[in-house]
Amino acid sequence: MKSEHKLALLLNSKSLDQELISIAEKVSQGSRISDEDCLSLYEKADLPTLGILANYIREKKHGDKVFFNRNFHMEPTNVCLYTCSFCSYSRLIKKRSEGWEYSLEDMMDIVKTYDDEPITEVHIVGGVLPQYDVQFYSDLFRSIKDHRPDLHVKALTPVEYHYIFKKAKISYEEGMKIMDDAGLDSMPGGGAEIFHPEIRDQIAGGKCSGDEWLRIHEIWHELGRRSNATMLYGHIEAFRHRVHHMSELRKLQDKTSGFQTFIPLKFRNKGNEMSHVDESTVVEDLRNYAISRIFLDNFDHIKAYWPMIGRDTAQLSLAFGVDDLDGTIDDTTKIYSMAGSEEQNPSLTTEQLVQMIRRVGREPIERDTLYNVVTDYTDHVFEDDKQYKGYLSLPVVK
Repeated sequence: MKSEHKLALLLNSKSLDQELISIAEKVSQGSRISDEDCLSLYEKADLPTLGILANYIREKKHGDKVFFNRNFHMEPTNVCLYTCSFCSYSRLIKKRSEGWEYSLEDMMDIVKTYDDEPITEVHIVGGVLPQYDVQFYSDLFRSIKDHRPDLHVKALTPVEYHYIFKKAKISYEEGMKIMDDAGLDSMPGGGAEIFHPEIRDQIAGGKCSGDEWLRIHEIWHELGRRSNATMLYGHIEAFRHRVHHMSELRKLQDKTSGFQTFIPLKFRNKGNEMSHVDESTVVEDLRNYAISRIFLDNFDHIKAYWPMIGRDTAQLSLAFGVDDLDGTIDDTTKIYSMAGSEEQNPSLTTEQLVQMIRRVGREPIERDTLYNVVTDYTDHVFEDDKQYKGYLSLPVVK
């Protein structure tokens, strides 16, 4: 059934709450919903209702297209000065023997292992340590660009930039210009966690504030560059904190139009100080994707990070507002596997990603970081599709 038909049936429902009918009417008219509407969706809307609204919006924007890229991650270190209670990845300096600390040469060796691969992006984030400073990262970015000019460098969060600029006694404006000149192409969305200080101070005290996170992205956008945004959900925050977080992002996007993608990040409770907090259910994960798609009308893309939620839930998310599944990863990140995610060795070939998307009736599009189309795999025939060792084949839910 077409998404328009489903929305029409929803609008004529006799059983749906009148407040939800009003929100559905705004969606059908392409109007913006308010913060209060967003909170009502969290508090009142069931999963099927949210799916109808979110899928209508995503198909208006992208049809059946689902985007992915060929990428790998580099994580300079997991040793960190900060002690975020939700983090299973980092190791304190007093336990640095349990972690790793790569030199610039180590990292370039990693880059060179992909010289013969059609990779379009390197994603660089890690812990915060004094030796990883402005000079280190500007030298790293230049070295990558000198070695492989076409490789898109997506690197570091405001948490890292805030620290290294403060240490160097330079302004955010000066620092981001240095990074731009060194070869930084875009910024990932990490480190956002939850902006509201009621929650941020409890789970990520000492890191840059929500306002500082937003300001660094704003400066980057003013340089004509693009970035992503995230929200860590499903821990001790309330629905109103999620609404506040997304509202702050929407305001900045109205101002700069510099964000490309919003990525809800599911809290995982293994191996951290918040292991007593239950994780969100798959239903709540899907509700959260859908609500973010409905609320963030000025964001082009909503991404489900498949290593975090698993391949099956990632497939389901494509019926709840999601149009991007990130990339091939190639088992190069441990941030979520160390926290107990379903994907302990996150790596997919391009063929596997394409088949995963096809199995739920969507059209796989390989993109670069800036969403230029690299290859449309909609009608592509692989050399031997019959040998594809697929995962759970889910019904088409659109």
